[in-house]
Amino acid sequence: MTFSASMSVVEYYLLKRFPIPYALYFVAVATIAALVGQHLVRKLIALLGRASIIIFILALTVFVSGISLGGTGIANLIKRIENKEYMGFGDL
Repeated sequence: MTFSASMSVVEYYLLKRFPIPYALYFVAVATIAALVGQHLVRKLIALLGRASIIIFILALTVFVSGISLGGTGIANLIKRIENKEYMGFGDL
């Protein structure tokens, strides 16, 4: 997965699809967020004495992401139906 993600970044760079300062900003934000998250989870594990909290955090993240994506998809669907836009379906 890392290889394919890295190749995508190289491809976008070569095609000049994203500005470098923008990408560096997101790298910095993601790195800081990862370090802060690791620190907080370590403290939480030390406080509770259970490593299973990691599984609960992952499950909550997947659940919230699924609900958010579903809600966004339904909202876009309703908007397209109201505007009578083509949604990829044709008559048989």
